[in-house]
Amino acid sequence: MSKLTYRGSEYTKFKSIRLHKDDEVVVIAGKEKGKRGKILVIDKKRDRVVVEGLNKRKRFLRPTQENPQGGIVEVEAPMHISNVMFYDSKKKKGVRLGYQENKGKKVRVSKPDGKEI
Repeated sequence: MSKLTYRGSEYTKFKSIRLHKDDEVVVIAGKEKGKRGKILVIDKKRDRVVVEGLNKRKRFLRPTQENPQGGIVEVEAPMHISNVMFYDSKKKKGVRLGYQENKGKKVRVSKPDGKEI
C-alpha cells in the first residue's frame, strides 16, 4: 500500500503572490462577492488569505480557565487567493498588480496604466 501525501503539503499554483498583508482587497467570486476588506493573514503554502470581516464561520469553544463560559465565536475563515483582487481606492474598483523596476527598486504597479501603488 502506497503512502498518501497530504494534499496541501507541496507548494501550489501561485509561486509569487503580489498581495501583501494589510492590503485592501475586493472579493470577486463566491458568496461574499463585491465586499471589501483588509488582508489579515496570507498562507502561501495553501494559496489562502484571511480577509477582515469576510467569510465568517462559527467556532464552538469549550469552557476553559480563561473562558469559563465557553460559547460560540465568529471567526474569519480563509478563502482562496484567486477569489480576491487588489482594490484601488482612486479607481474605486479591483485592479491587477505587477512589478516594475524604479530607480533600482522593485515596486508594485497597477496593471492597465502602470501607476505605482
